[in-house]
Amino acid sequence: MSAGRFRVRAAVRDWVVAVGVAAALLVTGLSAEHSATPVDLVGYALLVGGGLVLAAGRRAPVVVLAVTGLCAVGYQAAGFDVPVVAFLFAVYAAMRAGHRRVTVAASVVLLAALPLAALVSLHDMGEAYAQARGALELAWLVAAGAAGEALRQAERRADEAERTREEAALRRADEERLHIARELHDSLVHQISVIKVQSEVAVHLAGKRGEPVPESLLAIREAGREASRELRATLAALRDDEKTPPRGLDHVQELVEGFRTTGLDASLRIEGPRLDVPAAVGRTVYRIVQESLTNTARHAGPATASVLIDYRPDTLAIRVDDDGQAAPDTAPTPGVGLLGMRERVTALGGRLRAEPRDEGGFTVQAELPVERTS
Repeated sequence: MSAGRFRVRAAVRDWVVAVGVAAALLVTGLSAEHSATPVDLVGYALLVGGGLVLAAGRRAPVVVLAVTGLCAVGYQAAGFDVPVVAFLFAVYAAMRAGHRRVTVAASVVLLAALPLAALVSLHDMGEAYAQARGALELAWLVAAGAAGEALRQAERRADEAERTREEAALRRADEERLHIARELHDSLVHQISVIKVQSEVAVHLAGKRGEPVPESLLAIREAGREASRELRATLAALRDDEKTPPRGLDHVQELVEGFRTTGLDASLRIEGPRLDVPAAVGRTVYRIVQESLTNTARHAGPATASVLIDYRPDTLAIRVDDDGQAAPDTAPTPGVGLLGMRERVTALGGRLRAEPRDEGGFTVQAELPVERTS
């Protein structure tokens, strides 16, 4: 349930209770014989007002406690021998909110003021009746305060348990993140480093002998360098994802230039006014461009690729086209890279389309919702 709906339902419940208490007090007051004198009209108004003010008990429990107490003393002084039901609800709400000292003090004052109000009203009560009523009111007040305090303690324990669960989940996530970082370092970084070093040595030796360097060897070298950078950035992010943010929108230009050095004719175009976007969106854009250009370099054959990043009012659109060998009637095979792109885009509430173009080649189009922050 959303916070807005919860607040609405809580307000409705508060008003239902307030109206119900006001109606009960008014009916009790009307059950006794009273004339329509100004004093009696004031008493009726205090009965109704003391009940309706309970609707604000969740927002201002101390104020409601004071108002209901004054209303109770007021209608007792006006000659209405009606139980202080509204004040009991106010005691419960104030204790639940944690105002124990104020609630106890207000209850003591009320218990002392009610007999005085009865004297002012010249309402004749027997001594035995007055003692029994005082004991009953004290018992009601103790019960209402105990109920409010018990619920407050239960809510406090529930909040503490929730915080403990969240801290435990975060701790487990940190441990798992570090475990993944160690596994990646042990299994991949060494092998990628060997590939990078071997390819650089091969390129150096070929140049030293004056031999032409094969394009495939240059591609292997650049791919090794890029993979090494990406792995180190990923490991750094896994070890400390706040101090070492991964690559994002600011690195797309560098990414495209890196592919050009491997022989892929790639270009980048940016349209629309530059906006600040969330880091998750920037990372997703980088991964979409990286995966799309990688697929073009691997599968499209001799081809050119164009990357378009379009800043729109509430959407960031990405489009990567190539004029490779994909035919319009050929269904794309959903590999790991394409599935990963789709998962990233879907997680951000966006849309992804990856398919052959009518004029030949392949296109990857994504739209990511963003909020304008500048």
